[in-house]
Amino acid sequence: EVQLVESGGGLVQAGGSLRLSCTVSGFPFENYDVAWFREAPGKEREGLSTVNMRDGASYYVDSVKGRFAVSSDNAKNTAYLQMNNLKFEDTAVYYCAVGGYDLHPEEYEFWGQGTQVTVSS
Repeated sequence: EVQLVESGGGLVQAGGSLRLSCTVSGFPFENYDVAWFREAPGKEREGLSTVNMRDGASYYVDSVKGRFAVSSDNAKNTAYLQMNNLKFEDTAVYYCAVGGYDLHPEEYEFWGQGTQVTVSS
């Protein structure tokens, strides 16, 4: 059974930082990407970034480039999303996912439970 367990969300003031974690278990591949998404109230789920669990190669959408950073720890099967200089508009539920491609949410098969990030202005 594939499981993704997220942690690290919370309440932070604008300008602050948070680090999210996503631990993957049961996924039957060694070379795969973990993708990060977010969903704000009333908005569609938005793809943010991917990180390769084997070599750490990463990709970012323009809206988070320079503020967010992804990394991976292959030994722990854990991916991280470091979020810096957070803005009010970053408030959302954040998800990690595997088993898809190109940050199209509908293409991803396995999802974490989501973690709430709230940025106060």
